[in-house]
Amino acid sequence: MSTPSTLPEWLALLESRHAETVINMGLDRVRAVKERLQLQFACPVIMVAGTNGKGSTCAMLESILLRAGYRVGLYIKPHFLDFNERARVNGDLASDSMLVEAFDAVEAVRGDTPLTYFEFTTLAILHLMSKSSLDVAILEVGLGGRLDAVNVIDADVAIVTSVDIDHVDYLGGTREQIGFEKAGIFRPGKAAICSDPVPPQALVEHAGAIGADLWLMGRDFNYSGDKQQWNYGGRGQRRNALAYPSLRGANQLLNASAALAALEVLKNELPVGAQEVRHGLVTVELPGRFQVLPGRPTVILDVAHNPHAASALNQNLGNMGFHPYTFAVFGSMHDKDIDGVIKAIGGSIDHWCVTTLPSPRAASASELAAKVQALAPDLHEKTVHIFDTPAQAFANAMSRAGENDRIVVFGSFLTVAGVMAARKSSLH
Repeated sequence: MSTPSTLPEWLALLESRHAETVINMGLDRVRAVKERLQLQFACPVIMVAGTNGKGSTCAMLESILLRAGYRVGLYIKPHFLDFNERARVNGDLASDSMLVEAFDAVEAVRGDTPLTYFEFTTLAILHLMSKSSLDVAILEVGLGGRLDAVNVIDADVAIVTSVDIDHVDYLGGTREQIGFEKAGIFRPGKAAICSDPVPPQALVEHAGAIGADLWLMGRDFNYSGDKQQWNYGGRGQRRNALAYPSLRGANQLLNASAALAALEVLKNELPVGAQEVRHGLVTVELPGRFQVLPGRPTVILDVAHNPHAASALNQNLGNMGFHPYTFAVFGSMHDKDIDGVIKAIGGSIDHWCVTTLPSPRAASASELAAKVQALAPDLHEKTVHIFDTPAQAFANAMSRAGENDRIVVFGSFLTVAGVMAARKSSLH
């Protein structure tokens, strides 16, 4: 049977082969295909796991290292509009032809080993990067750590950003269980950085048990700052008078500190100067993380989909100054702690536009509306409207919001992606 010749055909084939509603935990199949691909990196590898903050930490590392003149590979997920967003080589999205070639390479050696969509595409992107003459590879973990397909690679530096309750069906229902899963990316003798200010004991113990070199926030590295600038202090390196990251939000200094700790670990292999750190932090971009769009009313895109992220979003909204009314465009997966998300942010929202999302895992808009009615406090004259798509929900919010109001789009990558796609098509 011939393999597909275009990226859309390949993605359609992978989706049809394995329904993404089933997450197949375990690395034996991925490892077997990795060996057949002879997949290995000839450069340092930084791997980043965590409940929230993974994408921001990866984006800061990429931005700083590109500024320093290194050839950087970044694997980040999920994507908003195009699959190519998942693979960046030297700051550019991988082309369709590069991805097709990588998919062909995996298919050629896969034999009869079944791979999920995520496993297949992960192996393909890792293969693509391993052939791209990189100086450094930055790999974001999808789910957990220990059993995530990315973890078939041994990281030179492993970062766990934050540990909170999410994906309980796969990772367990306590921070200790989840912390153990995330610590699965640590390796003996290699740096293991945790920027969660209160690391689970299970993570600390696992690092000790395998002999990883554990860097803890507050013990091995730290930050301080005032309104104008901030400072990083590590085991043997200080960086002073740093600009705040262009990514907005309360937790970004935790993420930036983890990135700088990783660069401190790799300072001999990848030296980076003060100016490159400053420039990298000022120019870093990452869609959908407290992203405030230009224009009026104010529109905020945020992929907050668990209570930890929703409470950070709520704090960021509180720091924005006065808006008469706040509209929410909200959609969520059924398996998320929807009650916890609504409780964390409900006090900031006057009008809810809840939407069903295009996924078999999505909660229905009517289900979300019932939860909002029960859990969100009554501010002003609270309204809750139901929509079939994020685009319809956003259009309704735009039609009702005054120019001094704000609209916050959150709850899932698919909520934000639906609004991004609608805005893009309305601009063309």
